[in-house]
Amino acid sequence: MIVTLIIICEVGFWVLLAGGLALRYLAGMPRAGAAVLLMEPLLEVVLLTVTAVDLKNGAEPDWKHGLAAVYIGFTVGLGHRTIKWVDTRVAHRFVGGPAPVPAPKYGTARAVHEWKTAAHWVLAAVVAIGLLQAAVWYVGGDGDIGSLRMWQEKMLFVIGVNVVVATAYTVFPKREPVG
Repeated sequence: MIVTLIIICEVGFWVLLAGGLALRYLAGMPRAGAAVLLMEPLLEVVLLTVTAVDLKNGAEPDWKHGLAAVYIGFTVGLGHRTIKWVDTRVAHRFVGGPAPVPAPKYGTARAVHEWKTAAHWVLAAVVAIGLLQAAVWYVGGDGDIGSLRMWQEKMLFVIGVNVVVATAYTVFPKREPVG
């Protein structure tokens, strides 16, 4: 049931995004479009509630509960950025908005871009780790929390990879080709 709900939330995210942008740009109703986009966090509230109720009703914590926490974390850390990315492209394509600005390719500007990207991923992972820890405390010492701990380790890996990549662009900046 949890996996099905995660899939529904992901589909719901894209449906709300498409609906909100269609209202904003195609129907000329920017306020209605914004209202639809603001409904997206309700999906995560539903997922969090159902997951907590499932655990409360005695479900053994497993990978599905961990995946729900990770999904919510990634939506918190990356959802707004995804909406902004799609919004810019839809505005450009359908209503003559400015062209999307490509990510910088070289030097300090690229390093700053990579640190901003890393910050979003780190936020996502930290939120997921916090939700997973809350689930560990919620279940208490009576349940098998190994799968929740496994997800926490994976989120620490995500943090590590993003910090290493951003650090590499800082320490070894990519130089613009000469010529």
